[in-house]
Amino acid sequence: MSRRDLHDVAVVGGGVVGAACALELAELGLDVCLVEAARPPAWSSAQPDLRVYALASDNVALLETLGAWTPVREARAQPYRRMRVWDAAGGDPISFDADALARTELGWIVEHGLLVDALWQALPRSRIRLACPARVEALEQDAAGVQLRLDDGTRVAARLAIAADGAASPLRRLAGIAAEAHDYAQQGIVGYVQVERPHEATAWQRFLPTGPLALLPWTDGTCSIVWTLPNDEAARVLALDDAAFARAITTAFDARLGTLRPTSRRVAFPLQRQLAATQHAGRVLVIGDAAHAVHPLAGQGVNLGLRDVSALRDSVREAQRRRVAWDASHRLARWARARRSENTVAAYAFDGINRLFSNDAIAPTLLRGHLLGLAGRMPPLVDLFRRRAAGG
Repeated sequence: MSRRDLHDVAVVGGGVVGAACALELAELGLDVCLVEAARPPAWSSAQPDLRVYALASDNVALLETLGAWTPVREARAQPYRRMRVWDAAGGDPISFDADALARTELGWIVEHGLLVDALWQALPRSRIRLACPARVEALEQDAAGVQLRLDDGTRVAARLAIAADGAASPLRRLAGIAAEAHDYAQQGIVGYVQVERPHEATAWQRFLPTGPLALLPWTDGTCSIVWTLPNDEAARVLALDDAAFARAITTAFDARLGTLRPTSRRVAFPLQRQLAATQHAGRVLVIGDAAHAVHPLAGQGVNLGLRDVSALRDSVREAQRRRVAWDASHRLARWARARRSENTVAAYAFDGINRLFSNDAIAPTLLRGHLLGLAGRMPPLVDLFRRRAAGG
């Protein structure tokens, strides 16, 4: 390849994290190529995406710099001002409020499809080369850079490749990076329900022996649900007709928002914890779900991925300010250590919470409600949780 054919960065994967990464690095003046297997469908307000994110304020700020947040907010985004968490076994609830942080909201509920669409709408305004549809079939790398062979026979050469191609990440495997996975034997059921009482711009979560049930405010009178259940129970609940499902979820939520009635189809996805052994191997970095898949009970999956992007942006920007190599091996390794440390702590923290609350053993059942209530009465701990939820 001639020097003019050498990109600074090849980002593989055009989902939320990959597209945001490509745009952010292009904003810093890097020559970026984005490789994606399929162009995402255009978002339609008439067909709401069942997959939603609880975006923290730091990641909203990131999207604002990319010009992607305003179209999302104007199309359909629901702010949430409070979080309420309680356990079916008893004890006091724990609450987080935006007022305590002097903010207008803790975060925003946004559909996956809308966010991806907004990021892709921003791509033509950048200088990013788009290789789509294309899949990576082979990787070669040395100390100077990488070369990707795509399934159409073309090659992409770059100083650095970034794997943002999902939990099954082909590029991560090609780079020889192992990933440790733990199957929770649980499914997350998602859909939308009509609520009888106002949702109060509040993200609600009730811990049950079978797993947490979250109701996230979406539009007036409607919430998005994420209901974690063991595999067999999830299959049973999915098979219920709408009337039976309404009774089941209303009971599971203790009728906190009155009767809940489904307004959409329901789907389930398997839950697992997965962590890449490293987020850096030679000239390949790994971000987002390719690096870390966590339990959805805290709604932090996409937030962690976007924080990978923010940290990489800060590293490149600092190198540019100091006029040193932004892709120096020691700099990439430092970024990878910091991100893997934070992501590992988060993954195992969510894992521990899920293990403590998602069972009906006598000892955890007797303790957990009281522990939750105790946490709610410890200001430093509440402040830590609150700021983490809001991205502070």
